Amino acid sequence: MKLDLIRNFCIIAHIDHGKSTLADRFLEATNVIIKGTTPTQVLDNMDLEKEKGITIKAHAVRMIHKYKNQTYILNLIDTPGHVDFSYEVSRSLASCEGALLLVDASQGIEAQTMSNLYLAMENNLEIIPVINKIDLPNADVENTIHEIEDIIGISREEIFKVSAKAGINIDLLLDGIIENISAPEGDPEKPCKALIFDSYHDVFRGVIILVRMYDGRLKKNDKIKFMSNNKEFEIEELGYLSLKHEPTAYISAGEVGYIIANIKDVSDARVGDTVTFAKNGIEEPLTGYQEPKPMVFSGIFPIDNSDYEDLRDNIAKLKLNDASLIYEKDNSLALGFGFRCGFLGMLHLEIVKERLNREYNMGILTTTPSVSFIVILTDGTVKEINNPVEMPDPIKIDKISEPIMNTEIIVPSDYVGNIMKLCQDRRGIQKDLQYIDSRRVALHYEMPLVEIIFDFYDKLKSVSRGYASLDYSFKEHRISNIVKVDILINGDKVDAMSFMCHADKAYEWGKSVTETLEDVIPKHLFKIAIQASIGAKIIARSTITAMRKNVIAKCYGGDITRKKKLLEKQKEGKKKMREIGNVAIPQEAFLAVLKADRG
Repeated sequence: MKLDLIRNFCIIAHIDHGKSTLADRFLEATNVIIKGTTPTQVLDNMDLEKEKGITIKAHAVRMIHKYKNQTYILNLIDTPGHVDFSYEVSRSLASCEGALLLVDASQGIEAQTMSNLYLAMENNLEIIPVINKIDLPNADVENTIHEIEDIIGISREEIFKVSAKAGINIDLLLDGIIENISAPEGDPEKPCKALIFDSYHDVFRGVIILVRMYDGRLKKNDKIKFMSNNKEFEIEELGYLSLKHEPTAYISAGEVGYIIANIKDVSDARVGDTVTFAKNGIEEPLTGYQEPKPMVFSGIFPIDNSDYEDLRDNIAKLKLNDASLIYEKDNSLALGFGFRCGFLGMLHLEIVKERLNREYNMGILTTTPSVSFIVILTDGTVKEINNPVEMPDPIKIDKISEPIMNTEIIVPSDYVGNIMKLCQDRRGIQKDLQYIDSRRVALHYEMPLVEIIFDFYDKLKSVSRGYASLDYSFKEHRISNIVKVDILINGDKVDAMSFMCHADKAYEWGKSVTETLEDVIPKHLFKIAIQASIGAKIIARSTITAMRKNVIAKCYGGDITRKKKLLEKQKEGKKKMREIGNVAIPQEAFLAVLKADRG
């Protein structure tokens, strides 16, 4: 295929702005699928993606469109929209020459859309603004046009107005992609240079990598090398990306395709890596490759300890399809054997939990999420701690630094006061405030990640009635007064419930957890103390009263001393039971800790 007849593009959009629906209309307009014969959201092939209305994994599809008596190849490289998957977005953008900026006419540009738009601009992509849902009764097309003009500096004549659901102006937009996005550059005669923008594991074929070819030509039986780890493989099959794989003799510069090369482990084929020939290949890889860095850490344990082996096997299988997931063996006094896992963010954690539950039918418990702290000891040793259990003795700690995030919140101006109060309560430092238009404001804060991971997003949606959108990126580690809070039940530490927080928040968070546990843990025959402590100092306490048996019910009269004797005997028994009795902690207690109000 001639390079000038190829267009590689992606769609940038916020969650629920109609990206997957627009992709469906493209597939119908180019006859990849027949209208009415396939389910909606074709590219979102996971149940979780359909239910949550988000794209979790990047997808790609090849379409053929006729324009002015020429047949063009359009490669749509779909991208996730959530901040947790921003690295996948950046690699997808690097595979394209253009991007559709899809904006909901009733909601306007959101924070995560802005973030991905800046990524696209950094990659020098041609931006085509598209206003979607123009047929809705509450669509404010004119105001959305002004918003796009102010942010991007594009005239209103260059903005496409469509309805993905109703199929309005879809052919016009396909023509616009050919007219406005430049053809890819590359030389098929040069040594192979290709970017891996996605990879996944197939049970029968091993790891399948999706690549964008920049230079050269690849064919079956060629020996290739991944430049990040120098591992070599021989190509068994390669081809184009339709809804099903289409094997072909070769793929060359400018094209997008898949490669099967008997790769066993998805970690060998990382997103962002460069592929070249094993011999006589290129010397310098494509720029931008980085290892996915987990931001949130949590322990995953089986509900039934006998399921540990199954959990180990199932996490290993899940890892094959999710290279961003990292894990290692862990052991908890309260929960037994399990795994300490690292995630890109809270959404990533939630998705992994859901997939283990649905795809592998695993009953699991997760410990309180934590972030990565840098601990400097008094002897000068520097440690990275992502599990509160590993925190050294406070006497040995000189200082602790926590991760700080650059945070952008876009919200209607009516709710600015509520948002500012919420951010200040979460130790946010305001950097600036910008009015996008007469109705919406962009707030920029520096905020500790530990304040974001628990319930900040839920509180943000609550105080803004669902209108606020959030985007954040790592800035730096900063020295802070961080302490470890332990939870004690009946005097015994429950390591799975320990958490790290700022010293000023320790009482507030500790009291919230103890009160939550008081409501969840059932009564026993003895009184139970639930305490939060920093070292040996108790900072908060709740008490579960004893379940009282009426021991004097069998006394129908007689001397009062008989009743007193029975009550004293009961009192002594409860005292002894409190000393040796074990508290049964239900599964709901561990879940309740995650949902405790953090202020």
